Amino acid sequence: MSALPEAPRPVIKTLADQLEDLLPQTQCTKCGYPACRPYAEAMARGEAEINQCPPGGMEGVRRLAAATGRPVIPINPANGVERPRPVAFIDESLCIGCTLCIQACPVDAILGAAKQMHTILPSLCTGCDLCVAPCPVDCISMIPATGERTGWDAWSQVDADAARARHDFREARLRREREENEARLAAKALEKMRAVTAEVTNTPEELAEKERKRAIIAAAMERARLKAAGQGPDKT
Repeated sequence: MSALPEAPRPVIKTLADQLEDLLPQTQCTKCGYPACRPYAEAMARGEAEINQCPPGGMEGVRRLAAATGRPVIPINPANGVERPRPVAFIDESLCIGCTLCIQACPVDAILGAAKQMHTILPSLCTGCDLCVAPCPVDCISMIPATGERTGWDAWSQVDADAARARHDFREARLRREREENEARLAAKALEKMRAVTAEVTNTPEELAEKERKRAIIAAAMERARLKAAGQGPDKT
């Protein structure tokens, strides 16, 4: 007699998972954290208040209060104000194609390439404002797109889920590109070390110069190793 297939085990979500699910996923950093996930983790640890997400508005605060058992409190003005959701607009006649806005967009809502005109995909824009400040020619403006509707009245769970998926995909792509670039640099440094090691030296001066080059390359390789391990100066 064949055994019955095991029933799928239920997915147990941590408090941070639950809180992240309640955030609008605009990835705007207005909460003081680099993305929605770190903010959710900080709330779960008790290190952040539930009123630091203006895009979620007071409805968002109420949802977070229900999940955490904390009292409902007003949006912290230091983080911004609840407002109609805007959409970024690029004045294409002024755009110089610097790509700084593309690098700043957390959800890949901007199309363009270096030295070419850029444009916003309104259906993908979360209204995060992050593309405005980097623009060197002030060609980006934020235009209200939801009338009088604010917070979750101007957004939906479908929008939030799609924005989170695009953000996570972008983060995975950037991480892969960094790793591939680090691998290329490591291979290049190793090849350079081999070439320097193979250099023939006939005088003490040439030997000293050879060792100097080897030390420089070895130091660069060690910095790269520490950075990859999360121990570099930019990780402390």
